[in-house]
Amino acid sequence: MMTDSKFWLRFSLVNLFIVALLGLLMRYKIGFEFPYFNQKNLQLSHSNFAFTGWISHTLMVLMIHTLQNKIIDFKFEKYKKTIIFNLICSYGMLVFFILQGYGMICTIFSVLSILVSFYFAFTFYRDLNRVDNTLLFKNWFKGALFFNVISSLGSFALAYMMMTKNIHQNEYLASIYYFLHFQYNGWFFFACMGLFFDFFRLNNTEDAFFGTSFKLFFASCIPAYFLSVLWLELPRWLYVIVVIAAVIQGYAWFRLLYGILKQKSEAIWKLGFSLRYVLLFVGFAVSIKLLLQLGSTVPFVSKLAFGFRPIVIAYLHLVLLAVITLFLLFYIHAASFFARFEKTFFGLILFSVGVLLNEIILAVQGIASFSYTMIPYVNVLLFGAAIVLVAGSSVLAYNSFKKS
Repeated sequence: MMTDSKFWLRFSLVNLFIVALLGLLMRYKIGFEFPYFNQKNLQLSHSNFAFTGWISHTLMVLMIHTLQNKIIDFKFEKYKKTIIFNLICSYGMLVFFILQGYGMICTIFSVLSILVSFYFAFTFYRDLNRVDNTLLFKNWFKGALFFNVISSLGSFALAYMMMTKNIHQNEYLASIYYFLHFQYNGWFFFACMGLFFDFFRLNNTEDAFFGTSFKLFFASCIPAYFLSVLWLELPRWLYVIVVIAAVIQGYAWFRLLYGILKQKSEAIWKLGFSLRYVLLFVGFAVSIKLLLQLGSTVPFVSKLAFGFRPIVIAYLHLVLLAVITLFLLFYIHAASFFARFEKTFFGLILFSVGVLLNEIILAVQGIASFSYTMIPYVNVLLFGAAIVLVAGSSVLAYNSFKKS
């Protein structure tokens, strides 16, 4: 029922506030003096909790809710333990990464969170098979589960390196990018697309490409991983496949976008200003991401991008904040899980402004780094953007507890 989903989605919004708060603390440590926490440990806590406590938790709840509305005898109850265990692992990593970094307790919570994701994938897949095959969101959800499972290979490789103390730079970075790619571009993206397809009821009778788009994105997702490791000496044949994968994803997205705007413009217009604005923001961010991805296939551009840390950080935040996080916030409020107060819409707009400011500042910093130019007060500006993100997320979390 909606009340079950609302209960767990309150955790989502509170967790997003915690993620934003950790980001603010990290920005404060960079711009000002704050000696009490290790910056690397804060970063580990921030990123791991963002993945498991905010995004994965939210996707699980929303995917379960989607099936609940499609299957008559569907039981939300059997998923409660999975959600609870995922949250326990998330809060465990939140606390112990700050306290000890890569220690035994954090490793245990990390492994347990992977096992929870395996169990969720197995259980949800069986229920998903009971859904009508004509519903296009079904394939996107299956793809999301598949990529979530295979992304764990990157985590296991990293854990093995840490335990054996046998760390080689190339293998270490390749494992990190493997995990990130199949989380960002696999699990997160495919699950969000499934939610989008269900929300707007996209079907093949309106546009045959709605069904084709999944096949193109799925087929190109695995070779697209090598876009993240172009700094390795790839064989020419593999490089050609990578370029083709980038072209396919770009074509699939813009052709899909054309179909959506053609068939669903009226439905999008009825959403209201703030929700419409956030959705268009997400669409624009996905377009920028795929164009940047295509541009990175040019060797000179690739060397520049991977050679400067601000560029990598800007790209990762573009996907995590401007695409995934803003879409989830859009979906939660567009689907009316919570009462629509004026302050809720204000919180949405405020958070999106924080995302925009953060991306602009990081992009300027990244471009300036090509010529080794220092941007004055850049850390203060990023700290200011982090304050806006915390303010926006706090409004959304607070309003989720208010009754209409």
